[in-house]
Amino acid sequence: MQAYLEPGRYLDSDHPAVIEFAQRHRGASPQPREQAVALYYAVRDGIRYNPYVFSLDAQTLKASHALQAGQSYCVPKAALLAACARHCGIPARIGLADVKNHLASGRMVEMLRSEVFAMHGYTELFLDGRWVKATPAFNRELCEAFGVLPLEFDGRQDSVFHEFDQGGRRHMEYLCDHGQFADVPEDLFFGHLRACSTPAPRRCPATCRPKRRSMKAIDSHHQSARLSSCRADR
Repeated sequence: MQAYLEPGRYLDSDHPAVIEFAQRHRGASPQPREQAVALYYAVRDGIRYNPYVFSLDAQTLKASHALQAGQSYCVPKAALLAACARHCGIPARIGLADVKNHLASGRMVEMLRSEVFAMHGYTELFLDGRWVKATPAFNRELCEAFGVLPLEFDGRQDSVFHEFDQGGRRHMEYLCDHGQFADVPEDLFFGHLRACSTPAPRRCPATCRPKRRSMKAIDSHHQSARLSSCRADR
């Protein structure tokens, strides 16, 4: 568990800006769960979601970079939430999964050459004796603009993407879970993105082909088989 409390290269919980942000937004409650909830909303809405700032520069994966830029995409935002939690003594780690966004904009599909968002980042927090998922990616303002319910988090239940939007349209579909990590696995992250963006097949490797399963179903598979459907990518 100690690995999920210590500063990492990307989950840089010892960075002065991260420390200041965590202290400012953790709230007055001494309860870890209430602090985690307060930090979740601070990251979700305080850092604007912008996938177009993605860079191959590994430094942009850092929690402190997302904070200082004021905008980022899912992975650095998840790293920021985890880093803030660690500063507050809450064990935290980052998870990676491939998801299909059925409502992706034409610009986004053109950039990715697919509706699949490879290596989507989420956070896992150890609260009340178990790991709980939190997804601070989409800020409230963005969700309202696209007619999607913002993801809420109470520290008890997993907070993962909705399968449908407010109008009943298919929204997010979890395809493949890569697992959870003490820090952002740089080689796996960029390597899988490169494999998914090759022009030839224009889809992810065979180990990560769509399975049309919910995150809950994927979790159940991991708990029973103790396997990840994407370990072969490591």
